[in-house]
Amino acid sequence: MSTRTETSPGVICKPWIIDTTLRDGEQAPGVVFNPHEKKRIAALLAETGVDEIEVGYPAISAAEREVIREIVAMKLPVRLTSWARANMADIELAAACGTDAVHISFPASRLYLELMHKEDDWIREQLHSLVSKARKLFDFVSVGGQDATRSDIDFLQRFLTDAKETGAERFRIADTVGIATPVSVMALGDALRKSSSLPLEFHAHNDLGMATANAFTALNAGFEAVSVSVTGLGERAGNAALEELAMALALNGEFGTHLDTSMLSRLCDVVAAASGRAIQEQKPVVGRSAFQHESGIHCAALLQDPLSYQPFLPSQVGRNDFEMVIGKHSGTAAVIAHFKRRGVEVSKEEARELLDLIRSQSDRLKRALRTDEIDALREQNSVKHA
Repeated sequence: MSTRTETSPGVICKPWIIDTTLRDGEQAPGVVFNPHEKKRIAALLAETGVDEIEVGYPAISAAEREVIREIVAMKLPVRLTSWARANMADIELAAACGTDAVHISFPASRLYLELMHKEDDWIREQLHSLVSKARKLFDFVSVGGQDATRSDIDFLQRFLTDAKETGAERFRIADTVGIATPVSVMALGDALRKSSSLPLEFHAHNDLGMATANAFTALNAGFEAVSVSVTGLGERAGNAALEELAMALALNGEFGTHLDTSMLSRLCDVVAAASGRAIQEQKPVVGRSAFQHESGIHCAALLQDPLSYQPFLPSQVGRNDFEMVIGKHSGTAAVIAHFKRRGVEVSKEEARELLDLIRSQSDRLKRALRTDEIDALREQNSVKHA
């Protein structure tokens, strides 16, 4: 697993990217992937370059275990991990699926321990019992705490120390109800690093809209790994989005990953179709509106340099060129460019006249205009001058 060491000039670390679309993503209400979809998503995730796929929760059903075994048989160039509760039955079911790794999840807040009618000592006892057995069944064993961000820091430090002593190879902090903020993640990373050198993972939820920011911050705070999902799919408001984190890391310049960002749009489209959850137009990175522009000032600048009003080129995430929308806020440069792309030369004077008509009609219709509507306005204007 990657560590926080300098690997090349300008690169601070190579974070370990864990995708949980097939496990936590499918836990989104009403979402069910069939076996074919699961295998296709797994293959695309491997092709995109994630380091690890949390491939499922074997204890759910025999059907779940069968599809996990089928994905294992694909021999993808990526670590496959099964998720298990803190009991031997779950771990044995995971081992029967043949994944390289297992993640064992424990309750980590006072509330969750009370819900399970457990005491603090139970965690220590289970760690010593389960991790030693799991290490005989898997190449890699991680443990983690559900609801860890609502836990006492002293408790988490003891948990982390015990996990390392029992032979766990990574410790997951799960922000189960999405209450963390970048400031609290920084403080948590600092506190945990003082108590143990065991590699840390941050698992973010998006209830406050901060999941991707928290995942990114975790990597700056000393966490070696983060878990994400495609389109942020997951329970309630979802998880940190793979495509958002991938581009944030790529643009930051201080992180190196194996991610091929040109695969992101294709991957997101496949997951959106399989989940039945359409990608919202304003979705960062892969939403249609992410590369649409109407403002006259913006479009005039974009025609000179496409990075003037975009943080990255659409091609970097596998999308086509940016789109200029013609409507109320357009300028003459966009109108001239619109017709030029269709092989029609329009003078600046004619563009100004058309712009008045476009703005007026856009006001009436309360939207931007379609190509046929713009053509009709030009025809009307030409007739007027005939």
